[in-house]
Amino acid sequence: MVLHMDVGNDPPLSIVRGVTDPPLLDVTIGAALDAITARLPEHEALVVPYQSIRWTWGEFTARVDAIACGFIAQGLKPGDRVGIWAANCAEWAVVQFAAAKAGLILVTINPAYRESEVEYAINKVECVALVTASNFKTSNYIAMLRKLGRRRLPHLRLMVSLGDKKHTGFFPFSELSAPVDRGALANIEHDLSPIDPVNIQFTSGTTGFPKGATLTHHNILNNGRFVGARIKLGPADRMCIPVPLYHCFGMVAGNLASVTSGATMVYPGESFDPVAVLKTIELERCTSLYGVPTMFIAILDHPEFARFDLSSLRTGIMAGSPCPEATMREVIDRMKMSEITIAYGMTETSPVSFQGDVDDSIIKRVASVGRIQPHLEVKVVGEDGGIVPRGEAGELCVRGYSVMKDYWADPERTTEAIDSGGWMHTGDIGTLDEQGYCTITGRIKDMIIRGGENIYPREIEDFLMAHPAIADAQVFGVPDNKYGEEVCAWIMLKSGKELQDGDIRHYCKGRIAHYKIPRHIRFVTEFPMTVTGKIQKFSMRDAEVAWQNCTG
Repeated sequence: MVLHMDVGNDPPLSIVRGVTDPPLLDVTIGAALDAITARLPEHEALVVPYQSIRWTWGEFTARVDAIACGFIAQGLKPGDRVGIWAANCAEWAVVQFAAAKAGLILVTINPAYRESEVEYAINKVECVALVTASNFKTSNYIAMLRKLGRRRLPHLRLMVSLGDKKHTGFFPFSELSAPVDRGALANIEHDLSPIDPVNIQFTSGTTGFPKGATLTHHNILNNGRFVGARIKLGPADRMCIPVPLYHCFGMVAGNLASVTSGATMVYPGESFDPVAVLKTIELERCTSLYGVPTMFIAILDHPEFARFDLSSLRTGIMAGSPCPEATMREVIDRMKMSEITIAYGMTETSPVSFQGDVDDSIIKRVASVGRIQPHLEVKVVGEDGGIVPRGEAGELCVRGYSVMKDYWADPERTTEAIDSGGWMHTGDIGTLDEQGYCTITGRIKDMIIRGGENIYPREIEDFLMAHPAIADAQVFGVPDNKYGEEVCAWIMLKSGKELQDGDIRHYCKGRIAHYKIPRHIRFVTEFPMTVTGKIQKFSMRDAEVAWQNCTG
């Protein structure tokens, strides 16, 4: 059994509590790294084929300690915020653990961010240091940071560049390592608490600008541990991690599940590529694979799929958006992942609250997001705030060790999200069945999930309405076979103004992240509203879907 069931209610109420055994870890991330290194010093910790990197736990931790001492030598103090703006690479993992050891708070920045987005993130949390790649895909990070300049990034004192090329004004990562001072690291570790902040991840909301979810060592280390335990990770496992490290899926369910289990982290590439994943699984004999449904679909549909040997696979996690039953069956049958699970969560809960079991039936693994994780409570509440009966839909609320500390420097929105009883209101609508399995049925918030990326309409609406020809804009998600959902924008133009779809996309390109650019655009003269003047996005969504069905 993975959970305690609440019994004796008539009718049974929608509240579940996870088991409390084993007890929660009460250590920092740095201490957890030292523990696994002492236990498995010669075992492979990190493999990054595209960088020709293959490090044991002993080698990995030596690099982590040297970078941690490098941060200290550069004048960074415990509690300082250090950003990382890069795609998946070995240095990303080193910085993650080095920041934790030095008592710093790692600020993870989406590689797809553009100039205004990275400016906001850095300034919101007052980053004093930034580790950045020089570029990624079409983004030139060095050029963007130079354009922003120190005037627009007043708190930033140290910029560290990855890669072999040196850039004026940037400290090379290759020179950041410092001689390891065991005494200095021990002193910092002594003064750190597991409940200290260690990570800030940006997650937007319907109110516009992104919020920085502040997560502690206790939050994310324990969540990584329990996520890994649910799929029975151990030192014999090799985890293929193509999901982004800037997101909880990669850095918590991936890296921290590894450090608490001894499983090897394997990064197939900077970003997702189905062939790179297939090659890596075969060559590295990976036993576990993480991904959002669109990643699995791309792998299964690739014309070269059949030529790769995937017999080493056993388990993995699919999360980020609903999984079609046909896809799950193919993953189990064709990819040999008989013990794959579904997980559900949100950044603010570190992230996973519900997850399937490796021996759950296929139906349970597809129709639900599994059962509650240990040491957590979840209730489903109605509009009046009362707990609803089992099977009845309501808002999911989570309480326990995984709930974030707060939204950084934003007490008002923290109070809106976490009530006086410590319950995190997720904004997601779901049900609990008699066995405690959770099914997500919708969202109170208008968040769009496109291929695992969380997209918040208000942010795009505000951006669109800055266009001189646009009077108003409403953004929402519509179903999409490939990505789960796609962004749709209904736009009202100012009198006498004319725009085409291409004009909107051109306006967006290079100014907001590519996945936020509307795929579907419709110019309208009015929006459906209630009698009190409230916009009815569900009516727009229904009308758009009906129109697409008629024309497509």
